Amino acid sequence: MFNMAIDCKLRSCDLVKLLVRGISRNGEVLDRAQVIQQKTSQPVQFEITIKTRESVEAWIELRGLSGMD
Repeated sequence: MFNMAIDCKLRSCDLVKLLVRGISRNGEVLDRAQVIQQKTSQPVQFEITIKTRESVEAWIELRGLSGMD
């Protein structure tokens, strides 16, 4: 989560609302993702670095998370 926070530079309220389906497709974390900021209601696109993708993929698999988690 810390790496994701650094990559996306989102406010904490937006970061904790991220869903697996918002950053992952077919078991792989996306290079880029987009969220709608709670405060501004504006879409924000951000890059997810390879190290963060690897960590998040491992976390999703370890925890057995699904799209709505």
